[in-house]
Amino acid sequence: MKKVFILLLSVSFINAIIAQETTNTAPTKKVVAAHPSDHLLIQFGSDSWINKPDEAKTNGGRHFNFYLMLDKPFKTNPKFSVAYGLGIGSSNIYFDKTVDIKGSVAGVGTDKISFEDVTKKEHYNKFKLTEIFLELPVELRYTFNPENSGKSWKIAMGAKVGLLIKAYTKGKDLLNESGASIYGPSYIQKEFSNKLFNSTRLTFTSRIGYGNFSLTGAYTVTPVAKAGAATKDFNTLSIGLTLSGL
Repeated sequence: MKKVFILLLSVSFINAIIAQETTNTAPTKKVVAAHPSDHLLIQFGSDSWINKPDEAKTNGGRHFNFYLMLDKPFKTNPKFSVAYGLGIGSSNIYFDKTVDIKGSVAGVGTDKISFEDVTKKEHYNKFKLTEIFLELPVELRYTFNPENSGKSWKIAMGAKVGLLIKAYTKGKDLLNESGASIYGPSYIQKEFSNKLFNSTRLTFTSRIGYGNFSLTGAYTVTPVAKAGAATKDFNTLSIGLTLSGL
């Protein structure tokens, strides 16, 4: 059902994009019509947690984002434009020698995120936390040569608001305390739970690049965990690449 929803959403945005480009083909608006579209943004790169608890033994991370956006050039200066849209963002954080991070009961029935050191216990060979968001990105863009965007430097700054769709942990290949596989390397366990993670996130973004490629930086100002669910607040920092087009 969700795949169908995403497909329908993509089709509706592409139709809107085509309609916009059709209405911008007036001969008196050549510069605006030639303005870089960059309707499609595909982003990938590394994620890390900033100010994380000492017991959280993370081992890197990565993200993959996909957005469809509308681009509105300024009438007074087509080098500037505002873009907004909708898409899916994901964050994957990997852990070293961890069994479960989603929560342990502490105090009077209060759920807490637990980062347990299981170096001398059963643990997964690979273990990660994945969060998937429905996101609304907005960018203020500047293109040095809007008449030939494929060979032009570009700068963009903005923000995006995300709504948590799904959060889950995935462990692969359970090992015993000696490091031997218990069920074999193909064994996988997934557990789904959103209750300890912030249901919304606010992220500030920036991009700089040439043509269809750009370097991307993003910082999520809202904590990963809900208030009181972790021993301290921690945030996500992302660095990566953006492929833009259409």
